[in-house]
Amino acid sequence: MHTPTVGAPPHRPPNTRTVRVAAALAAPTVLLLVLVAISWAPLMSLDRGIADTTHRWAVADSGTTHAFRILTDWVWDPLTMRLLCAAAAVWLVWRYREWWLAIWLVVTCAVGTAVQQGLKAAVGRERPAWPDPVDSAHYAAFPSGHAMTATVVCGLLLWLLHLYGAGRVVTRIALAVSVVSVLGVGLTRIWLGVHWASDVVGGWLLGALAVALAVLAYEKWGAPRRT
Repeated sequence: MHTPTVGAPPHRPPNTRTVRVAAALAAPTVLLLVLVAISWAPLMSLDRGIADTTHRWAVADSGTTHAFRILTDWVWDPLTMRLLCAAAAVWLVWRYREWWLAIWLVVTCAVGTAVQQGLKAAVGRERPAWPDPVDSAHYAAFPSGHAMTATVVCGLLLWLLHLYGAGRVVTRIALAVSVVSVLGVGLTRIWLGVHWASDVVGGWLLGALAVALAVLAYEKWGAPRRT
């Protein structure tokens, strides 16, 4: 008997596990934010050491650097990720008439962007500066907007696939693409010398925390009650 790969979302799931995940993510996220804000010397030294090494590689290997610029500016760019989020929202409305879920998806992405920009302004961390830069970027450094946006969008889309019962093959492909995208975009930002390593880690942590809190909010207030 054939069963559809993706169907209507199941009944309201329990949120105990989501609470634990959010709590587990909150602690390292806040700790890293504080350490960056106070310019903790050991972290700053580690960031500088990583940045110096990767910048030497970037200058020496122009082919890889050019490929990374294409990936970070077009494939994994925050705008590309937000368009992917918008496409998923349109699909939810067109295919399933899930207006609330579509709004939740778009609002989560928008709030994530607002939090990201607010933290950049509040922390005001300077980006790495080089006499021979291979790329440039605007705004403050912490957290990495590329890393955070990719984490939020990929995390939300993976959760939606789980919610709608996507098949094993689809889920595995989506998970592999998401892992490559999230890790890849962070590494490209470090390689190109426009972010410190802790900026990228902060973007990953904040993005994951945003997804966990958004899922918790949906499970508490938005999930359909079904028997």
